[in-house]
Amino acid sequence: MSILLQITSGRGPVECCWVVARLAESLIAEARKQRLQAEIIETEAGGEKETLLSALIHLDGEGAEGFVASYEGTIQWIGNSPFRPDHKRKNWFVGTQQLPMPESVPLSELDLRIETMKAGGPGGQHVNTTESAVRVVHIPTGLIAMGRDVRSQNANRKRALERLSILVARHRQRQMAKVQKQRWDAHNELVRGNPVRVYKGKDFLLK
Repeated sequence: MSILLQITSGRGPVECCWVVARLAESLIAEARKQRLQAEIIETEAGGEKETLLSALIHLDGEGAEGFVASYEGTIQWIGNSPFRPDHKRKNWFVGTQQLPMPESVPLSELDLRIETMKAGGPGGQHVNTTESAVRVVHIPTGLIAMGRDVRSQNANRKRALERLSILVARHRQRQMAKVQKQRWDAHNELVRGNPVRVYKGKDFLLK
């Protein structure tokens, strides 16, 4: 089963953004220990170094659904602020939520740049000396996806393309939402006075 899990700081302070980044790393490592394929495929940077407003994680493999269920909801971190040592607050909260998988978007080979490299990243157990990891760049959008979950370059290539398809689909959804918002903004910005043209009557004649 292929799953998208989003970790978000909500509207929390910078400490919550720090927790998002740490939780994403911890979740990826734990998933790989359970032999699941897992990768952070999309992030929104926070205001400080090593902080994230949100992280989107792609997981799949046998047992992925149960693993995600154990994380979904509110996550609490107890500790002193890494940024404000004198802050009295010790409890910080972030949220995790499974997102619907967007419909697959066909990718043209002409739009792709595919690179291979040595595997690495969170988890550690798959690191090796061969160039089994695959990085795919979608040239028109600049979106990047990685596949480095297993030792097979072909399997990682397939995984990277799957993740890139998800990212491109989400990018298109955001673009459509942006256009829709612009349309609604145009409704809201209607000025009732100073018309550039005036029409009158049932015959709709220009005055």
